[in-house]
Amino acid sequence: MASLSESEGTNRGGMWELDQNLDQPMDEEATRLKNMYREKKFSSVLMLRLAFQSLGVVFGDLGTSPLYVFYNAFPHGVYDDEDVIGALSLIIYTLTLIPLLKYVFVVLRANDNGQGGTLALYSLLCRHAKISTIPNQHKTDEDLTTYSRQTYEENSLAAKIKRWLETRAYKRNCLLILVLLGTCTAIGDGILTPAISVLSASGGIKVQNPNMSTDIVVLVAVIILIGVFSMQHFGTDKVGWLFAPIVLIWFILIGSVGALNIHKYGSSVLKAYNPVYIYRYFRRRGNSSNTWTVLGGIMLSITGTEALFADLCHFPVLAIQIAFTFIVFPCLLLAYTGQAAYIISNKQHVNDAFYRSIPDAIYWPAFVIATAAAIIASQATISATYSIIKQALALGCFPRVKVVHTSKKFLGQIYIPDINWLLLILCIAVTAGFKNQSQIGNAYGTAVVIVMLVTTFLMVPIMLLVWKSHWILVVTFIVLSLMVELPYFWACILKIDQGGWVPLVIAIAFFIIMYVWHYCTVKRYEFEMHSKVSMAWILGLGPSLGLVRVPGIGFVYTELASGVPHIFSHFITNLPAIHSVVVFVCVKYLPVYTVPVEERFLVRRIGPKNFHIFRCIARYGYKDLHKKDDDFEKMLFDCLTLFIRLESMMDGYSDSDEFSLPEQRTEGSINTAFLADKTANTMCSNGDLSYSSQDSIVPVQSPLGVNNLLTYSSQTNRTVSNEVEFLNRCRDAGVVHILGNTIVRARRDSGIIKKISVDYLYAFMRRICRENSVMFNIPHESLLNVGQIYYI
Repeated sequence: MASLSESEGTNRGGMWELDQNLDQPMDEEATRLKNMYREKKFSSVLMLRLAFQSLGVVFGDLGTSPLYVFYNAFPHGVYDDEDVIGALSLIIYTLTLIPLLKYVFVVLRANDNGQGGTLALYSLLCRHAKISTIPNQHKTDEDLTTYSRQTYEENSLAAKIKRWLETRAYKRNCLLILVLLGTCTAIGDGILTPAISVLSASGGIKVQNPNMSTDIVVLVAVIILIGVFSMQHFGTDKVGWLFAPIVLIWFILIGSVGALNIHKYGSSVLKAYNPVYIYRYFRRRGNSSNTWTVLGGIMLSITGTEALFADLCHFPVLAIQIAFTFIVFPCLLLAYTGQAAYIISNKQHVNDAFYRSIPDAIYWPAFVIATAAAIIASQATISATYSIIKQALALGCFPRVKVVHTSKKFLGQIYIPDINWLLLILCIAVTAGFKNQSQIGNAYGTAVVIVMLVTTFLMVPIMLLVWKSHWILVVTFIVLSLMVELPYFWACILKIDQGGWVPLVIAIAFFIIMYVWHYCTVKRYEFEMHSKVSMAWILGLGPSLGLVRVPGIGFVYTELASGVPHIFSHFITNLPAIHSVVVFVCVKYLPVYTVPVEERFLVRRIGPKNFHIFRCIARYGYKDLHKKDDDFEKMLFDCLTLFIRLESMMDGYSDSDEFSLPEQRTEGSINTAFLADKTANTMCSNGDLSYSSQDSIVPVQSPLGVNNLLTYSSQTNRTVSNEVEFLNRCRDAGVVHILGNTIVRARRDSGIIKKISVDYLYAFMRRICRENSVMFNIPHESLLNVGQIYYI
């Protein structure tokens, strides 16, 4: 997946410079909008409220791990007290090193303005190095308030790594593949977490009724899962307030029961807090299969940690840090320690130690709370999956699906109906297919550890390029992380044949979808870039563009921020008529979490005023949504009107009406001059122009042998009110939205894999995904599609 070549600037001459001057980047407009937006600050009271609410959204998965960790760590029973002490010591320091130290106090700081997950880390890297495979960014985008980035000294380590990443396309592609791998595995978490959490909680019914069939437990779990996914359309805000009190009660319950069991069954288990027992455990057990089985089960104690990072978009970092440090972490330590104390005294009950360790007086209330907590645990990864899909959409890595914004207060709280029901179907299939916690636990552990490894590797360039950390700190972080994660990874790999294959299959399926979609998206963009028509050629046709200018406004949509899209030349070639006002609209997503509304639209006039041609760039972040009640057409028209008024005001305050560029000489002794005012009011005088096959502009001689010079005065012959009135009349006459419909096909000589991917898989996804006209709420009667085929 190679990016565009940088050799497009060859064969540049005077006409190329003319075209650049006619269609300049919007530096001035972007700078003018900067600093109009300020981040929202959170008060102390609101921060505590969000910390409380985060319990119901972020920590449900991590909090329900005590339901199944010891069962998966000792599936064949436990026979030695030292094994339990060693396993508990591993759990304690795994929780300390990974969720607490690595994620809560390090990785969460690597958020992209409050956004978490692997794709957010990738977006952050894309702003600090030119590693995006879709090169649609421009330096004007760096003027955004939310576009934060670092600068480097020439010989610094960060600058050297930045140059190393940018030198070869394969390095950018490898980084993208790594990111997509972590993303797809995280989506797998959204399938496996509800399955194992709900099934483990439902298993409490069988503890008091040993003769009950397993099928009944599975049926109860499936019914609960259907209810969980059916509630998602209410939104995270409402669900969070509903779930947070329940999760708080859950943590108090497991902490209290754990403390009670420590007091009841002996405090000797507290010696597991000495890390020496980890060493003694491995020295005694050696490299046996049981050792790796225990590690695979203990891995489940930190499930939900990656969801903690991905769900960051719903809450501030400080809120999550407060909730985890003061509530979640202490209660989990008490819960695991209490279970270990119970297991040492009741080794025969290791398979259902959690429910067995609960006093009989509160068993059924505890069962109800455990079931509710398991339901809430599903919410953490479901919310994280929505966030991941939304980020992938904006980065061109996922087919367009409907995204619903569920909260007016918090921008990141969303719901994706199509993904919601797909997750439900897959969850039911996994739950009904395996029917036991052990195999689902093996699958779950594999998914979790892969995502953690991807995050660890992505943190290396983040620490070097974004934080400018010393290499010793980077090495320390990597060594400590891999020292914990690699043994767990190997333990999970050994269980692939026992259910660990499930997340790999899910990840591969989503990876193929995302990679094929992104590959074809990049190829479509390259086609747009290489086939675009020069603006100088269009303006050389004169004010009428060599066509019939009919009343109305034509919005021509393109992915290009400069030049004329090929669909426009294709359109006017087949239908030699165009509207009185033409606006080239470029909608692009930037590697930022949001673009403030005040800075979203950039408008510029192209050519003289009597041409009535404009360019509008609408910029969005991966967190921004096209709401259903937004009138995109009205926003474009309002921005256009505002631009005309501001343009006139700036004309009145400009020091001079015009400035001229040095005269350029070309073959045939044709003089070319360029005049423009400070508001991009562009005038030009040149010879007749024609478009060459090299995508450049060359002057040609008049058939009569005389150079026809078109001269336009820099003085406007209309007042602002007249032009706005003209714009309103054109709007009343009718508005047409011209969209390109580029069909991508594989060449005949392509391999079989490429033909299947492009001609069948990508074509199928294009048919079922949402159209751009739906995304922008364009009326069907105002839509005009211009089709073209591109062979790759």
